[in-house]
Amino acid sequence: MPLDSQFYKEKKTPTPAAVIWQCFSKDVISMVGFYGVLFLLVLSMIGPYIAPYALDQQFFGHQLTPPSWYQNGNVSYFFGTDDLGRDVFSRILIGTSMTFGGAFIVTFAATLMGLIIGCFAGMTHGLKSAILNHILDTLLSIPSLLLAIIVVAFVGTSLGHAMIAIWLALLPRLVRMIYSAVNDELNKEYVIASRLDGASNISILWYTVLPNITPVLVSELTRAFSIAILDITALGFLNLGAQLPSPEWGAMLGDSLELIYVAPWTVLIPGATIMISVLLVNLLGDGLQRAINEGVE
Repeated sequence: MPLDSQFYKEKKTPTPAAVIWQCFSKDVISMVGFYGVLFLLVLSMIGPYIAPYALDQQFFGHQLTPPSWYQNGNVSYFFGTDDLGRDVFSRILIGTSMTFGGAFIVTFAATLMGLIIGCFAGMTHGLKSAILNHILDTLLSIPSLLLAIIVVAFVGTSLGHAMIAIWLALLPRLVRMIYSAVNDELNKEYVIASRLDGASNISILWYTVLPNITPVLVSELTRAFSIAILDITALGFLNLGAQLPSPEWGAMLGDSLELIYVAPWTVLIPGATIMISVLLVNLLGDGLQRAINEGVE
């Protein structure tokens, strides 16, 4: 008599990604970070199209209008206006693509290049590895923001140049981390066993080393993302990055600093936006690291 397949179906084993997502989705704080970062990424793509006003549109007679929740505020300007009568809410929306979107692009590019160089350095030995090690040690002795300022001083001040400078500043940090992680994994017994079985370097790297350094990579990736946001805004604040009338958050903050006692919202709103974006990225990174560790265990 044939067995009823309905009762004897093979139970599918969840994939590692599914296990990690289950662990991650149970943490409310991690999900807040996930949806917050996702919202900001979407906003960085559509912000310029949904902004109520243009970034440099001025409303004469409405200079320094308070936000709409103030007693003498105007509902037409949700976050109020600046000293030139420009809508702060519209400038924050448009600036999302410059600050948050720019930091995401810089981090992605630095991580991709860091993986290539770090994995190559970790899989090689001898003179090439030693030279790269000394170069990285030298570059890492310089703070990332200072290194970015040095690069901008040579190539000129603009948002594009600031992104290139931050990419170059983040690269040594990521290369060093990936190099150390790969080098540590190669000395473990299961990698030696794979070599004895005849596995190639590419197979060992792809199937053995990279999955095991994922928690470290995720942690460093989110940390680099936070640093990129802060460095872009810091260069904008110092007038070394995005130039006015650009609505980049750091440039907005630096331009309005003298108005902090007259119109505090022009300083507090860009500052709070920077703080919240960095906080959300860190919440996402911590949640992913915990979920990966739990999934592995």
